Amino acid sequence: MPAEIVGRDAELKRVAAVLDAAVAGPTALFLSGEAGIGKTTLWEAGVNDARRRKFHVLLSRPVESEAALSYAGLADLLAAVPQETLDRLPPAQGSALEAALLRGPSTPHDRDHRAIATGLLGVLDDLARDAPVLIAVDDVQWLDGSSIRALEFAARRRRGRVSILAAVRGTPEEGRAAQQRFGRGDRAEPLVVRPLSLGALHHLLKRRTGRTYSRPALVRVLEVSGGNPFFALELARVLGDAPARAPGTRYPTTLAEVARARLESLKTPARGVLLAAAALAAPTIDVLAQLDSKAAAALEGAEELELLEIEGNRVRFTHPLLASGIYAMATPAQRRNVHLRVAGLGLDPEERARHLALAATTADAETVAALDEAAGLARRRGAPAAAAELLELGLRLGADTPRRRLAAAHHHFDSGDPLRARALLEELIAREAPGPMRAEAESLLASVRLHDDSYAEAAGLLEQALLDVAEGSQLRVRIQLQLCYVLTNLGRIDDALLLAERVVLDAQRLGDPALQAVALASSTITKFLNGQGLDEAVLERALALEDPLLGMPIMFRPTMIAGLLLMWVGRLDQASEIFYRLRRECLERGEETDLMFVAFHTVMLECWRGDLGAARAVADDTHERALQLGTDVPLATALSTIANAAAYEGRASEAREAAERALAIFQRGTCLVATLWPLATLGFLELSTGDFAAAAARLAPMANGAAAMGVREPVCIPFAADAAEALIALGRTDEATSLVDQLEAHGRRLDRAWALAAGGRCRALLLGAAADLTAAVTAAETALLEHDRLDMPFDRARTLLVLGTLQRRQGRRRAAAETLDTATEVFEALGTSHWAARARAEASRLGLQPGQATALTPTEQRVAELAGTGRTNREVAATLGISPKTVEANLARVYQKLDIHSRAELGRRMAAVAN
Repeated sequence: MPAEIVGRDAELKRVAAVLDAAVAGPTALFLSGEAGIGKTTLWEAGVNDARRRKFHVLLSRPVESEAALSYAGLADLLAAVPQETLDRLPPAQGSALEAALLRGPSTPHDRDHRAIATGLLGVLDDLARDAPVLIAVDDVQWLDGSSIRALEFAARRRRGRVSILAAVRGTPEEGRAAQQRFGRGDRAEPLVVRPLSLGALHHLLKRRTGRTYSRPALVRVLEVSGGNPFFALELARVLGDAPARAPGTRYPTTLAEVARARLESLKTPARGVLLAAAALAAPTIDVLAQLDSKAAAALEGAEELELLEIEGNRVRFTHPLLASGIYAMATPAQRRNVHLRVAGLGLDPEERARHLALAATTADAETVAALDEAAGLARRRGAPAAAAELLELGLRLGADTPRRRLAAAHHHFDSGDPLRARALLEELIAREAPGPMRAEAESLLASVRLHDDSYAEAAGLLEQALLDVAEGSQLRVRIQLQLCYVLTNLGRIDDALLLAERVVLDAQRLGDPALQAVALASSTITKFLNGQGLDEAVLERALALEDPLLGMPIMFRPTMIAGLLLMWVGRLDQASEIFYRLRRECLERGEETDLMFVAFHTVMLECWRGDLGAARAVADDTHERALQLGTDVPLATALSTIANAAAYEGRASEAREAAERALAIFQRGTCLVATLWPLATLGFLELSTGDFAAAAARLAPMANGAAAMGVREPVCIPFAADAAEALIALGRTDEATSLVDQLEAHGRRLDRAWALAAGGRCRALLLGAAADLTAAVTAAETALLEHDRLDMPFDRARTLLVLGTLQRRQGRRRAAAETLDTATEVFEALGTSHWAARARAEASRLGLQPGQATALTPTEQRVAELAGTGRTNREVAATLGISPKTVEANLARVYQKLDIHSRAELGRRMAAVAN
């Protein structure tokens, strides 16, 4: 235990234990307690210990005056990080992080705060490869909002040897709240710093003051200070020897009072210098000297009184309470005056604007212009929260214009505060006359409502916005694109189709290539959903015009739309390449909400391709990220991916729980399309486990409702085939026939191999239910030919299962066994346990031993080889020394085992075996 730290043996052991564990993996220790209780002392001990252990220590000690400055805390944390570490980051992260830290050139584009946060995570991962990393933050409550968001993102996703030691002023509940924001759940360790005991207080006062106090005096100090070491020491400084000489001496009763008593000993000029130091984010002797030529002498005097510390040119109060105390002692006029004087010191534009705002009582032109300029700079640095706050300072001063209110709402929404954005927008819409300004506000409010899954409200806002905006504007095209997407998700495909055709024409007249690309892609996918096929020429044009920096959600991007369309037409490898490339881009930029959308379709794609390991990996990663995001819609999307993967794997309870939870979240909103996928998964799960009634109850209404929605592309309603299979199993063949007819008709019209294969399988089931086994087998065999055009092994195995069942019913036991063995092998290789069990159960009804179905006896093998060369039965009999009847009997068994019907087929089979 360090000699200068008194009464903290247990706490220091906790700090050391966290650092011990940090060598192996991520840990965290959050110190909480009231001001002056000793958090900083323990925090500093941990920092020094980490440095002795050769940790990379990223340190920030924010003060109250820095709390509003964008990325001030992040700049502290990364101050000692070498440039080569930043250079190793992906370009999107590196350039964004350098702009945030004011190390890189400014650009006309807004930096993405998500890329900054992801860049911080990349820095931590890079440093941790060399040595353990400790993120050390004292007074977390004073971190600026932009830094908090970046640190929260990185801290909750940190891997390996990256740990946190932080101190937060407040109650135990506030300490736990900080732990939840920055920690990793069960691995974070909160520590409430308690008051010192009487004995510890005695040793502390004796060591720090050189005096010995009587027990009554110590008891009184303990009672007044509550065991708070800073409070007790300040009492000793204020009262001098009074506690020892006069037990009845009046004591200050609060920390603020004792701090004020100490500060009152300062002369008035010195108080002015310290007031300026308290107002500045990073006070230095040089800056303060610009305000007062005698600042250096005043600062030295304050240092002798232990009110502040001078480290080189930097000035720092010995305790934050002293800074807030000197600020509280000033009158409002004195504070405004010091802010005005500080604003003239050539500070950073953001800090200057804040000082001007704090000095102002009205919206004077200079202050408002400075706030607007600073907000623009903050936004370009990737600090939308800071930009919003700067604009709101102008609003409160009286500069409440529609444009400024709209911009503030944009920044709030981008920074993850949709509630404040919504409040600003609803008030703006209520008081603004129809026109472009109100239309833009309605469009943004629609985005806010989409954020909480209120699609119906979003549609109404967008439809009203179109009435408020003139023809031929970029805003109108953007609103139309947004409305087209919303209508599609509400199941209003026909309405979306009409709008998509208009928006293409409007975008072309506007002459904006980027918007043209989005409009063309939107029109292409809407027509595809409507059953009009894939217009590859239009899609290629959209891809050629695409601008990845347009700043629209990923579902609007032509590349994403291309991936979906390629997946739906069966070009799975091409779609996979697109999805994983977009996934990498989302991860590099920290676009985790967009990542949810990509991940959902990636999991579906991998299930179709039969790579359940890849599907599970993406689903688990997506679920973890959704939990870190902490909002409902991403969580529901992630749960849908978990449910989909688990249903294929045969994990029934996991799939059911995840799908039900996702459905409950989606049903609170109004996005009809979103509710279909957990419902489809539940229906597929019931079909997999043989509960056909439950499957039909889930799937049949969805399949029948697809046409009413305007969806006529069979691949986009894959649950229709499952619904038909469940209905057939229940004897509801008339209902099933309608679905199968549609599936096959659309498949033939559009040449969709999947629809023809799935439709053929269902047709075989229908014919089998009617006891037309010959036609049923033919339908299943035709379906297998369509499967040859697809890389979807699970679906092929399902058709083999149907075919094997029909062959068994025909009495072709050995052919059935071969077919069912193949289906079982595929199901088992894929890991689809429910379906493997169904295939094995069907095979067991044949009464054959494993391998008995297809293995030829030695005699059968020799007969088959000779007959396959073209010899007659008599010639084979003469060669083998057996009768022609015996040859005929052996050939009959060979034909049945090999499921062939002619000597020509036998010849080909034997030749293939020989080769």
